[in-house]
Amino acid sequence: MIKVACAIIRNEENEVLVVQRGEKSDHPFKWEFPGGKVNEGETEEECIIREIREELSIDIVICGRMAGVEYDYGVKHIHLIPFVCDTLDELPLLSEHIAFRWIPSNELSSIDYSEADIIVADNYAQADIEPDKGYVVIPESDQSTAIDKELMDMVNNTMGAKEIEWIAESAIGNSTILKKLLDYSFSGDKKLAFHASWALTKVCDRYPEIIHPYISGIIDKLNLIDNESTQRSFMRIISLTDITLISTKQHGILTDHCFSALKSGFSAIAIKAYSMEILYKLAVIYPELVNELSATISMLHGEGSAGIRARGHIVLKKLAEISNKPHQHEH
Repeated sequence: MIKVACAIIRNEENEVLVVQRGEKSDHPFKWEFPGGKVNEGETEEECIIREIREELSIDIVICGRMAGVEYDYGVKHIHLIPFVCDTLDELPLLSEHIAFRWIPSNELSSIDYSEADIIVADNYAQADIEPDKGYVVIPESDQSTAIDKELMDMVNNTMGAKEIEWIAESAIGNSTILKKLLDYSFSGDKKLAFHASWALTKVCDRYPEIIHPYISGIIDKLNLIDNESTQRSFMRIISLTDITLISTKQHGILTDHCFSALKSGFSAIAIKAYSMEILYKLAVIYPELVNELSATISMLHGEGSAGIRARGHIVLKKLAEISNKPHQHEH
């Protein structure tokens, strides 16, 4: 029997990611939950995180584990272990599949799956995996090492978007937690940094003015962040920021950083998408950027992701509108 792990990956709209197999696969053109074979010496959890990074180039947070499913396909007998996961990434970069779709949870039964995945979809429809926990409560005045470790462990061991929301809610009313989340975001522990920066995006979504005093410091450190997940979270925060409220020095740093991300063959799709949005906002202020940005986006037409091409078309249209307006920027 072959042990296989799969991921039921949810986005922030509680839609679930399904991927389609190619013509030459074991199950041509069937849809499935992404995953793969558990290697010798590897835990099921390690397997699913590795497989999702290899197949989709996205990060996930494991929220729960469902009952395994055994299925005999004749040519192979598998034990499929499903994990329910959350992600911030909505534009996977496919390496083994030919298509992906985000499906509302109540429509999962309408998909043409491989047989074992049909059972997983049915089981998920009946599952209740949300954790039942409360807000993080840390006294504003308490800066002790014990409290710091308690919060760090809580952030590091977060089990999904709901808990991230609770941590963000706590940070909104407590500057101590907010500052610690910023510190954790630059940690060498990539999992801790990912979770902390994700929580900060939730804070920004609700109260961007709380994050604004820290934006300059984030921008200054962008080039020092080698954690792609943190980089993506911070780029999302900056893309939601009123660019006119930051200094011209920060504008220059952002311009260089975003163009480098767009031209790099290694940047994640989400980072490229946020870079386009940030550069568009800068081009509104500095119309001389329009031609370079338009040319750079046009070069991305060969990008494998339909999502990045679609976003590029939207930005190109908005850039054309800038080009047709009189330039009023004063140097």
